[in-house]
Amino acid sequence: MLSVGFLLTTFISIFSIVNPFTAMPVFLALTQDLSNQERNRQARWGAIYMVIILGAFLFGGQYIISFFGISIEGIRIAGGLMIMRFAYSLLNPAEGGRKITPEDEQESQNKPDISFSPLAMPLLSGPGSIAVVLGFGSQTTGVIDAFVVFAAIVLVAVAVYGVLYVAPQLIKVLGKTGMTALTRMMGFIALCIGVQFIINGISMLIA
Repeated sequence: MLSVGFLLTTFISIFSIVNPFTAMPVFLALTQDLSNQERNRQARWGAIYMVIILGAFLFGGQYIISFFGISIEGIRIAGGLMIMRFAYSLLNPAEGGRKITPEDEQESQNKPDISFSPLAMPLLSGPGSIAVVLGFGSQTTGVIDAFVVFAAIVLVAVAVYGVLYVAPQLIKVLGKTGMTALTRMMGFIALCIGVQFIINGISMLIA
């Protein structure tokens, strides 16, 4: 399983679920009164916290699954359903999407640091991201495979930081139409991932 192809597949899958593009408007709203240097620091630490959170579920998720007696098949099917629900919100951004409540946004504006909450969790490493990491973690057959998935998480974090770093310029270039189109494209990829997770889980059950 150790291959560039597996690393690339894992990277694309996790990136499409993390989808920093939908986090950009909230991130900019919460950091509008900060200097560019401080905004970049928040983005950097948000990406670092995301690695820590998803890495913890990658390496500790199997113990949690075993403790509750959940099968790998169950994780894949449940994870697939959760990812599909998340994908639907991306395909229909007007009906939902990854947003925080006005109360949470107001609370966050009064916080000196938003890098952990709400940026890292739940904007970047929410239930969908955790589900896809657990799904890939269940496919690993050894330590090397697990570290390939972790490497993909790190690469996603680097990409997330890059997107948030240029967020003020990027959101001007893309505009509302571009953001909607990009969000729906990510939603379609996420939907395919969710369906594949369910297919893999069902295939394991009937094998």
